[in-house]
Amino acid sequence: MEINVTRTSLPPFEEFCSQIRSLWDSHIVTNMGEKHQELERRLEAFLEGPVTLYANGHLALEAALRAWNLPRGSEVITTPFTFVSTVHAIVRCGLVPVFCDVREQDGTLDPDCLESLIGRETSAILPVHVYGNVCQVERIGEIAGRHGLPVIYDAAHTFGVRYKGIPAVRYGDMSILSFHATKVFSTVEGGAVCYADGRFRQRLEDERNFGIRDLEVCEGAGGNAKLNEFQAAMGLCNLSHFADELLRRARVYAWYKESLPSGVTLLSPREGTEPNYAYLPVLFGSRRERDTAYGALKRAGIHARKYFYPLVSAYPPYQSTKGRPTPVADSLSARVLCLPLYPDLSREEVDLICGLLEDYQE
Repeated sequence: MEINVTRTSLPPFEEFCSQIRSLWDSHIVTNMGEKHQELERRLEAFLEGPVTLYANGHLALEAALRAWNLPRGSEVITTPFTFVSTVHAIVRCGLVPVFCDVREQDGTLDPDCLESLIGRETSAILPVHVYGNVCQVERIGEIAGRHGLPVIYDAAHTFGVRYKGIPAVRYGDMSILSFHATKVFSTVEGGAVCYADGRFRQRLEDERNFGIRDLEVCEGAGGNAKLNEFQAAMGLCNLSHFADELLRRARVYAWYKESLPSGVTLLSPREGTEPNYAYLPVLFGSRRERDTAYGALKRAGIHARKYFYPLVSAYPPYQSTKGRPTPVADSLSARVLCLPLYPDLSREEVDLICGLLEDYQE
């Protein structure tokens, strides 16, 4: 038996075939066709504001950064406790990452460490809603406002999450989403930028379609990041099942809370959050204990993930990156393990995983 850390959610096969049948009639499979436009409209309704779709979450993040026309070589404060895509996007846009430590409670950027990193070269703040845990958006927003800095959230894990009744992607100046196959809502590959200021819509659209405005007008050197019609069709199908998927994820999450052994701490969302149960991150007392548990699970065919380990700041391209020591991020990275969580996981499988964790100490 093999249990992976996640499993891609797919709609019924016949439903997807029905959704894409019209593509054989139109022969229009890209360039913001009808499926793309419909998905964008439906997501704007679901996420309560403007949405621009992209081929993947990484390109969405690059587009969000470029939309601000940040000075080349300026600094963007972010966290090392994230997937490497976050920091790669900063660098690929000609900007300089500066690492800020995170909060022990949830792994999100620590506002207490933020202000001291802001300097003359700072042009933006890019926090990450880690595992779908919402950042300290009020404090980050207040600090950013005093310094006149935009806040662009990497919200790749946060589809469907609400904080104080508001979609998490509506905090800050922009938020990006990933619709990768491993996410709670998937278009197989895909992503989006969410924003409030409608003046950004055209800039963001230019970034996904070469800067082309119409058949005879090209306003700039935009990229190619269009979501194709097959991806959009998958998104339309999966969106109709999202509410049910969320309930099933919540059920699995509750089973874990009942069965996790003492000494294994569950990183939980902050008060006021309606979570999406995208991940099941737990903390062990030490790196040795985490690695022992990881090995025991792997031998049993259960594929957990050390997510995020190592820190981005430990990778060769970023070992000399500006910032201050990040002891909390270092500690979390050494002790965290994401356990399998997906809607089809059974109670018996959860009990098996938790039973193996009982023996995590050598």
